Amino acid sequence: MGTTADLTVVQKTIIDTLHKEGKPQTFIAKESGCSQSAVSKHINRKLSGRKKCGRKRCTTNRENRSLERLPLLNHRQRQRRLTWANEKKKWTVAQWSKVVFFSDESKFCISFGNQGPRVWRKGGEAHSPSCFQCPLFKDADFIFQQDLAPAHTAKSTKSWLNDHGVCALDWSANSPDLNPIENLWGIVKRKMRNKRPRKADELKATVKETWASIPPQQCHRLITPMPHQI
Repeated sequence: MGTTADLTVVQKTIIDTLHKEGKPQTFIAKESGCSQSAVSKHINRKLSGRKKCGRKRCTTNRENRSLERLPLLNHRQRQRRLTWANEKKKWTVAQWSKVVFFSDESKFCISFGNQGPRVWRKGGEAHSPSCFQCPLFKDADFIFQQDLAPAHTAKSTKSWLNDHGVCALDWSANSPDLNPIENLWGIVKRKMRNKRPRKADELKATVKETWASIPPQQCHRLITPMPHQI
């Protein structure tokens, strides 16, 4: 295919994303499954600011947001993800119920567009037991899931988990679509849609109250489809 008109919405999204990351056009063409000339024409059209013409978009805003969240995986990551799925495909719901999917975080702001700094802990609290240990799971039979964020894969973190006998689940890179916590955060945010906290303390209290209102049965329903999803 040699023209941008032949590109699908998914291909255009992949091209735009990889181009922003500074990837070469030969790499982008291979990952998006189209010719390098089509990639070049699409990028040049975006840069020239030409207005779109032709038929209207066939995707909704919701579908567009879903496309933006598509994990872009290279060949090595796809192979590792397949290997991981083959290893876990026989896991039962009971086994998945022992996995703690709470290493992921989500951002809540008082106002939209707030890009303030994140504060994880106070100065001098690095590796403090109060920042790591949760009495809820002390001496419990569970597996800890972490999403391969740098803070989770650091040597100091791995050492702490090993010293405290925490069994960590091997996880496939770039796989938020497999993590039930993503759906749980979505539920929390939908429940907070009509809330209007004005201060940080009110926001924190609202998040806690909303989180506490979610029954364990609803959390279990997010875990139940895991064997089928894998």
